[in-house]
Amino acid sequence: MTTTSNAAQAKPVTGRRRPLAGYLFVAPFMLVFAAMFVVPLLYAAYFSLFREQLVGGTIFVGFENYARAFGDAELWSGVARVGMFFLLQVPLMLVAALVFALVLDTGLARLSRVARLGIFVPYAVPGVIATLMWGFLYGPDFGPFAQIADMFGTAAPDFLGPNLMLGSLANIVFWEFTGYNMVILFAALRAVPTELYEAASVDGAGQWRTAWSIKIPSLRPALMVCLIFSIIGAFQLFNEPNLMASLAPTVIDSAYTPNLYAYNLAFVGQEYNYAAAVSFVLGLVILTGSYAFMFVTNRRSRS
Repeated sequence: MTTTSNAAQAKPVTGRRRPLAGYLFVAPFMLVFAAMFVVPLLYAAYFSLFREQLVGGTIFVGFENYARAFGDAELWSGVARVGMFFLLQVPLMLVAALVFALVLDTGLARLSRVARLGIFVPYAVPGVIATLMWGFLYGPDFGPFAQIADMFGTAAPDFLGPNLMLGSLANIVFWEFTGYNMVILFAALRAVPTELYEAASVDGAGQWRTAWSIKIPSLRPALMVCLIFSIIGAFQLFNEPNLMASLAPTVIDSAYTPNLYAYNLAFVGQEYNYAAAVSFVLGLVILTGSYAFMFVTNRRSRS
């Protein structure tokens, strides 16, 4: 009786300790997250409500910086440009990643592990190195494309010109991130229950029918994740145009993309307060675009 009563008294204590232990395990991450993300974000929001001027120093202006950002033609020109970049690059990248994932999942491709690694390797290359490499390939005087064109006596394609620059940047990002998206889709394919494949085989479905009726529908959640990441990545485009600007300064200006515009405002124009407001407006654009995409896709899946 004494042992039973002691055990009964110990249960509430254990119940209280379990939530406390969970909080203690999560506390280090939450502290680092707050210090490295939440606090700087709140400070940037506070900082965006002020303006520095020669006479009077820093003054509180409220939402004046945001009003200026919403009427800034250079900012919205950059937003429209990265929107075109998204429509040009992301569909091609996801289709290629999907094809690679489906081919590798069939097991029919020779040296599938080597092929999978080869497709993924460009993602492991730093963006700076990838941009410099492709900048050399695009070179109108010294690049291999220019040399091949010179051999045939024709003009080299103007990859760094105003008409092809956006496509050239899209090609760099395509080369970098196709393997990353392929790995996500390939991992999702490996999680599809084998019973579905067995049932399709019993029904006489071939590889094409299985891919169309089972594999691709099963990939919808993974494709949605890839698309959300692509929306965020497209509107945060910075490294590639920033490095390519030295090769094509007359094509890529300080407001070529919104991120590049905010960077130049802060570190070239010394307009830190307005740059903070521009960053929050860009974050709002990304949030709105991501939410709109998720709303449309969820509505279609329910109908």
